Amino acid sequence: MIDGYENLEALATKAEADFKQYHKKNLKQLKKMDCEIHQLHDTYTEKIDCLQCGNCCRILGPRITDNDIRKMAKGLNMSPSKVLDTYLRIDEDGDYVFIKMPCPFLMPDNYCIIYENRPKACREYPHTDRKKFYQVYKLSIKNAYTCPIAYEVLNGVLRIKK
Repeated sequence: MIDGYENLEALATKAEADFKQYHKKNLKQLKKMDCEIHQLHDTYTEKIDCLQCGNCCRILGPRITDNDIRKMAKGLNMSPSKVLDTYLRIDEDGDYVFIKMPCPFLMPDNYCIIYENRPKACREYPHTDRKKFYQVYKLSIKNAYTCPIAYEVLNGVLRIKK
């Protein structure tokens, strides 16, 4: 784990009420803050090395699309049906997800075996550089429990002058 984030869950728990209150009181402002939020994202993705963390790959199960399956199959030199049979299951929402976590492609050093062909949800995580960030603000609160970048971006949002 990254130094300073050993207790990320406790930090996120402590901050969650402030994050939610900010969203409730400042939604109109949040809709205009993509530029500032993307700057926060850039700052914290430079400071925080995901390879020192890997929480997302150990804990979160991404939704896997048909396109993801094709890309994964190509990267693994397997047929899409073999990828389905070997690594995926259908969850309660009807989505493809990994059979179990941590991710089967996560190596001990937190590198991804299929990095160039990883699922879209993995490529876009933690979504803090998304256009119309206000649409994923509540998801970012959940992600703050897992991802130091999401946690720091939300803290940065709280510090932006109104």
